[in-house]
Amino acid sequence: MLNRSAVLIAEDQPFIALDLAMAVEDADGEVVGPAASIKEALALLESRPVVAAILDVNLVDGDISPVVEYLVEHGVPLILQTGVGLPADLAARFPNLVVRIKPTRAAVIVAQLEGMIFHVDPAIGCL
Repeated sequence: MLNRSAVLIAEDQPFIALDLAMAVEDADGEVVGPAASIKEALALLESRPVVAAILDVNLVDGDISPVVEYLVEHGVPLILQTGVGLPADLAARFPNLVVRIKPTRAAVIVAQLEGMIFHVDPAIGCL
């Protein structure tokens, strides 16, 4: 369970964004967004803190690099979704990013994000 943790969703495909939002809410998280653009995602981040994020790599106004930079700088766990892979410069700068290839079930992404937030190792429980 996400225990009311605020999770930013940045996704420009409405059905995927809705599916992710519902999965976050089903896990007792609080959805921030969904944002369909980098500009909107950055504005949301400036307006309220988030505990984690689920980001599409390519939004309507470009690749998600500025949002990733902000989140990494602030120590916020994130999962990237992509159908085409990461831009080379983003992969080189942040080689430890968690990347899921679309389509991935929203519940699977949220469960993985929960583990990242609370440092859960499914084999042994909380670390």
